[in-house]
Order: sequence, then C-alpha cells, then structure tokens
Amino acid sequence: MSSGELAPLETDGATPIGGHRGILAVRAARWFRVALWPLGLAAGIGAVWPSLSGAGLGVDDALYLLAGWSFIASGLVGWARRPENRVGPVMVVTGFFWFAAALWAQAEGEILFTTGVALRDFWTVLVVLLLVTFPSGRLGSRIDGALLAVFFAVLLPLNVLWLLFLEEATWNAFLVWPNTRVADSIDTAQRAILLAAIAGLMTMVVRRWLEAGAPLRRRLIPVVVGNAALCVYGLWLVVAWIRDEPAQLLGRISLLAFAFVPLVFLVGIFRARMARSAVAELVVELGAIPDPAGLRDALARSLRDPSLTLAFWLPEYEAYADLEGRQVELRHEDSGRATTVIDRDDEHVAVLLHDAAFKEEPALLDAVSAAAGMALENARLQAELRARLEELRGSRARIVEAAQGERQRLERNLHDGAQQRLVAISLELGRLETRVGGDPATMELVERAKREATESLRELRELARGIHPALVTDHGLTVALEALVARSAIPIDLDIQLDHRLPEAFEVAAYYVVAEGITNVAKYAGATTTRVTVRRSGGRAVVEVIDDGVGGADTRGGSGLRGLADRLEALGGRLRVWSPNGGGTRVRAEMPCV
Repeated sequence: MSSGELAPLETDGATPIGGHRGILAVRAARWFRVALWPLGLAAGIGAVWPSLSGAGLGVDDALYLLAGWSFIASGLVGWARRPENRVGPVMVVTGFFWFAAALWAQAEGEILFTTGVALRDFWTVLVVLLLVTFPSGRLGSRIDGALLAVFFAVLLPLNVLWLLFLEEATWNAFLVWPNTRVADSIDTAQRAILLAAIAGLMTMVVRRWLEAGAPLRRRLIPVVVGNAALCVYGLWLVVAWIRDEPAQLLGRISLLAFAFVPLVFLVGIFRARMARSAVAELVVELGAIPDPAGLRDALARSLRDPSLTLAFWLPEYEAYADLEGRQVELRHEDSGRATTVIDRDDEHVAVLLHDAAFKEEPALLDAVSAAAGMALENARLQAELRARLEELRGSRARIVEAAQGERQRLERNLHDGAQQRLVAISLELGRLETRVGGDPATMELVERAKREATESLRELRELARGIHPALVTDHGLTVALEALVARSAIPIDLDIQLDHRLPEAFEVAAYYVVAEGITNVAKYAGATTTRVTVRRSGGRAVVEVIDDGVGGADTRGGSGLRGLADRLEALGGRLRVWSPNGGGTRVRAEMPCV
C-alpha cells in the first residue's frame, strides 16, 4: 500500500476523516479497487468471448478490448493515486459500460438483450462527463451541464423511445407501438442531435483552448484528445448514416483513439503529482539563489507559469508591492488570473498572481508556498526596504519640486517688486539730474545714487537668477545656457545637442549644474579651456562641464556640488566628479529622460 493511500481519506469540500474509521475506509476502498481488476479482466474476455470461442480474435475485437481495458486500468490507477478526484472512478465505470453492451447482447432473455441495446452507447455519456469535468471531477459551468444533458437525452431516453416503436426486431421486449416510420425518424433525430452536440462540445473546447494561458492549455490536453476521439466517432456515424453501412477504417481509427484517451487522462491526473515533485527541486534552487530577484523566476519554473507575478505584503502601507517597492494591484479572478496569499506565522507575507487553472491544484500551491516561505520572508523585507526608499525618493522629489516652486515665486516677486522699484528709482534719479545740472555737489550725489541703484539692480538680478533661472522657464535650456556663457568672464565652448525641450525640472537642474561648474572654474581652476556639453544618450540627459585646470577639487566640502547631487538624485539622476591633481576637472550629470 502506497503512502498516499495511508493518508486520511479526503472528499471535495468535506472534512478529512481521521482516526481508526478513516483508516478502515481507506483500506476498504483499496480492496474494492483490487477486486475490480479481475472483474474488469473478466468483463473484457466475456465481451469478446464469441470471437475467442469461434473464428478467433479479429482486429476490431482486439481494438475493442484494448479500449475497454484502457479505461478500466487507467481509471483504477488514477483512482488509487488520487482517491479524492472523481476522474478515476468515472473512467472505471466508462470501461465497464463499454463492455456491458456486448455482454448484454449475449444474454438469453429478451429483456436483458433489449436493455443492452438501450444502454449500448451510454459509455459516450460517461466520456463526455470526463471531458466537461476534467481535472477537478466537477462541472465547471452551465454550458457543460447542458451539453452533458443533451448527450444523456439522446443516448438513453431517446434510445428507449426508439425501441418503443421498433417493430422490425423480434428481440425487442420494449415494443409498444409498432411503427417503422416513427422509429426511423427518432433514429435520424438521434444522429443529428448527437452530431450537433459533438460539434458544440468541440467548439467549446477550442474556445477554451484559445482563451487559456500556457498552464491551462497543458491541463486541457486530455480534453482536446478526448474531443478529437469523439469527432472521429461522429465522422464514423455520418459515413455509416450516409452509406447505410459501417465504415471499417473509420471505426478502427475511432476504437484506437478511444483506447488512447484514458492514457492521456491518466497523465493529466499524474501531472499535478509530477509538478509537486518539482517542489524538492525548488527548495534546492532557492537555497542557491542569493538574490531575491531570482525568486519569482524560480517559482514560475516550479509552477510552469511564465506569467506568474510575485508581490509582497507591506504592513506599514497595507498594500502589496513588487521587489522594487512599487505597488501591485491584485486582479479579479474573472480575468483568467487568480491570487494565492502566502502566510507565515499567521501573518501575510506575499501573494502569487497566477493562471486561474492552478486553483484546481491547491495542494501544489500550498507545497510551493511552504517551500518558498523563508525566501519570501527575506524578499518581503527587501521589498519593504525598497518601498521605504521609493517613498524617500518621492519625498525628496516633492521637496525639490516645492523648493523650485518657492524659488520661482521669490524670483517673480523680486522681478515684479524690488527690481521694478530700483528701475523706477534710477529713472527718477535721471530726471532729478536734469533739474540740478547747475550744482556740482548735488550732481555728484545724484551720480553716486544712480551708480548704487544700478549696482543694486545688477546684484538683485544675479540674486534672482540664482534663486530661479526665469530664462529657462520662459525660453528653454539652450537660450538660458547661451546667455550664461555670454555673461561668463572665461571663454567657454558650448555644445548643445537637444532635439526638443526637456521637462522643466530637468532643465533647471542642468542649468544649475553648468552654472556651478562655470563658477568653480572661474574661481579655482585656473583653466585655459572650458567645454560644456548637453546631449541625450540612451534615454538619459547628460550634462558635462570639463576644464583643463589644476584639478584637485574637494567634492566633500562646500554645499554647491552636494546640493546639486541631492537635486539630481531626487530626479532619479546622479552627479559624478573627476578631479585628479593637475588633470583638470570633469563634472558629469545624468538624468533619466525619455
């Protein structure tokens, strides 16, 4: 007895039966399945006994026997391995009904013989039941139930109704109202409805296949194969109907297809078990993954779901986030995706967003979740840290934005207030100068006042530009840098390669980088040449200020470069400075900009 059979028996939606009674129930089920093996063997031999005892076993008889035994054997194996799933028992019953018609045909009494004729195709209903309930063993939708009901109605009630009017057969124990025309009409209706139902089933399977993701398509392979076998069977019915005689080749192909169907279903039953065996490999793989970034890929390989998304629960934010700290919105299951929450010590750790097909394999999801628990906890902590960093970046960006807005407001106030007043004072002093032209002492005072006003206006304009470069906002970075270079006391080679404007925050940051670089060159470098370049490179805006001065700049001291670095980092960029002694200085700023 396998270890799987020693476990407590479980039924869908029921509480596991434990204790002594549970063990007895498992053992009873095991011995019942063991008894079905010789019973199935006997049923097959009995079904072909006329051929065995007569001319010998023909090709058709061998294929017929192979198909029935394939259903019974595959069903018993699947039933033993997954007793909680109904697919195995349904395959076993299908195999016995497959042989039942031939066994009843050998019966002596008319009632048994006629019953066998009435139930001769009932195995088809059970095959359809397998197709519409695989792999869970339960009907998935009302359409599935409707298709099953159509097959049942055609192959049992209509069959019995047909026998009520069939007067040509002397063995018909069900004959009540002999009428050949009515019997033929019922037979024609049966065939037409059956073919329509097979076409409807095929359409449903094809639609599900096209809409399914990779994991669900793997699960649908047995259904596709079974549906293909039914289609061959339907084609055989059409040919036999048109020619009014069996089509031997199509009949043999149909038998061979039905013999293959149970094996594919058995592989489908075992697929989840084989997938769970990959959990051990997952444990080994997780131990060899030092970087949590590889965790999602390892889980995706284990579940064989490349679309898998992994998100971590961040208690402080009461939200799920990816490893980079970005918030992840959980999708609704009606979108073909499902969520599996992973808990550790009664606390949320992570959530898997996966193909909805895995909802039918909770044991596999539980095994994968348990195996990855520790790694997920570590990754969650990293995601929480990165979320904090992301929040910090956002806060810094908002601070820079607010500071820039405030600088812009101050610059506007200075321009519209103090600067305008100084300009007005200069004009008034000019008018005063024309009136006191005859008094040298007064003229000297007026001239001195005009110089002071002009100097104050110049300094105020420099101060305003330092607070916020209005020229950047009004006319763009290129015009502002050209004006900055024109005002510079040192010669500068300016090279700007921008096809269109950058966002204002990036332009202002670039302007300050160039302004600070030029100021430092003028004050400390003693350079003979200075080059300023602004360009796009690989989705980033790159600003460089390069001189051939004395180098040796102390990037740790002062607040200019440090403030620029903070501003750039808040925008997702970075500032780098190379300044070897005697080798000049190179200031390079990079900002992400599509």
